[in-house]
Amino acid sequence: MADFVGALDQGTTSTRFMIFDHGGNEIARHQLEHEQILPQAGWVEHNPTEIWERTRAVIQTTLRQANLTHSDLAAMGITNQRETTVVWNRRTGRPYYNAIVWQDTRTDRIAAALERDGRGETIRHRAGLPPATYFSGGKIQWILENVDGVREAAESGEAIFGNIDTWVLWNLTGGVDGGVHVTDPTNASRTMLMDLETLDWDDQLLSFFNIPRAMLPQIRPSSAPDPYGVTRADGPVGGEIPLSGDLGDQQAATVGQVCFSPGEAKNTYGTGNFLLLNTGGELVRSKAGMLTTVCYQLGDAAPVYALEGSIAVTGSAVQWLRDQLGIISGAAQSEALAAQVEDNGGVYFVPAFSGLFAPYWRSDARGAIVGLSRFNTNAHLARATLEAICYQSRDVVEAMREDSGVSLDVLKVDGGVTANELCMQMQADILGVPVSRPVVAETTALGAAYAAGLAVGFWNTTEELRQNWNESKRWNPQWDESQRETGYAGWRKAVERTFGWVDVE
Repeated sequence: MADFVGALDQGTTSTRFMIFDHGGNEIARHQLEHEQILPQAGWVEHNPTEIWERTRAVIQTTLRQANLTHSDLAAMGITNQRETTVVWNRRTGRPYYNAIVWQDTRTDRIAAALERDGRGETIRHRAGLPPATYFSGGKIQWILENVDGVREAAESGEAIFGNIDTWVLWNLTGGVDGGVHVTDPTNASRTMLMDLETLDWDDQLLSFFNIPRAMLPQIRPSSAPDPYGVTRADGPVGGEIPLSGDLGDQQAATVGQVCFSPGEAKNTYGTGNFLLLNTGGELVRSKAGMLTTVCYQLGDAAPVYALEGSIAVTGSAVQWLRDQLGIISGAAQSEALAAQVEDNGGVYFVPAFSGLFAPYWRSDARGAIVGLSRFNTNAHLARATLEAICYQSRDVVEAMREDSGVSLDVLKVDGGVTANELCMQMQADILGVPVSRPVVAETTALGAAYAAGLAVGFWNTTEELRQNWNESKRWNPQWDESQRETGYAGWRKAVERTFGWVDVE
């Protein structure tokens, strides 16, 4: 068998291809950013054609730089920004509209109408999700209603939908020349259109959004011994290898962190934060603002479920300090600036730029900086920004405890922000539990590689994957309980100030 597995990680701001060996070690990678298209307030789009071009480029460059060919890869997995919605023509391969990104809030009226007339409860029960701008169903409806010709093309079977995993898989397997139209349960569970129990599209949910079933991809396991398809010889890989793993990015990180047992949890720090708690075969229906989602499905095995706390703005708040305010020149500088002060100086920053996700689900909220006095400096704002990442994560941990009864012993962390050691110490202090970062920080790509490799026998068991996990660093809490609770009370007060800032019809 070949010595390596490839993983394509198509994220919100960039696309990367990584190659791993049997020990889960990174062998090579290449990464390219793509444009963030912001047509108006609350709208966020990507160009799907640009994403496909970046996909081709990162695969080709990684293989070339590593001096490898397709024959060195046993399989390939895909992981992706979830919920981001593409509708394209299966005959021409051309998208009808830009991809509408998960952060986009243009569908707030659609979500509000679902909630207002009671359909929201059906969506919660069947799909495990609240009606929210976050998910794909409303985005598909918006394209069908607002882009000329798409409704007719969808009803005739010519216009098809996919999240980014489906778009990339379709292109990698031939596109207009026989491309496969598939997804997996982790991505399908983010649409508001899939029944969590049957793992199939639900006709009643489809009717809520007036979406033709013919638009939707086939749902296949996240790790597929019968591969979704193979890469094409004329494609970026340069030959045929099985495409056998597909996981939404946060579920992929959960697999990469080897959270295979109920009660194990990980928190990924990226553009937003995403905390997933494995609940095993039990479908825990949240009463505290969490999402119930599919964690993964390996081959013919029953699905494993998770509770998820999705936070819209964490790492991107640091980018806002850099790009919009100009008080830092790079993300790494936020740590040094924040370290200039002992505490937040009474300042709290709630980065509700597109409303608040878990556990509040308030699309009427907007960002606020509160507690300012003449005493405060840009260092206090930098510190408040890092604390906002950690306080939002505590909100989610508290809600998960309420739903599941599980109290964390340790929080496994991954993603770009974990390089900020001050922020990770703050996270341990604010949560009151140790925070653990693995040696391989790119757990999202690693999880996609694991799913693909398990499918083809490159790895045989999940226990084998556990042996690959090693801790890089651990942060232990230093705050006392009084300091922790006083800080959190201030945060909760700040969050309340953001509610009701915009009117949602």
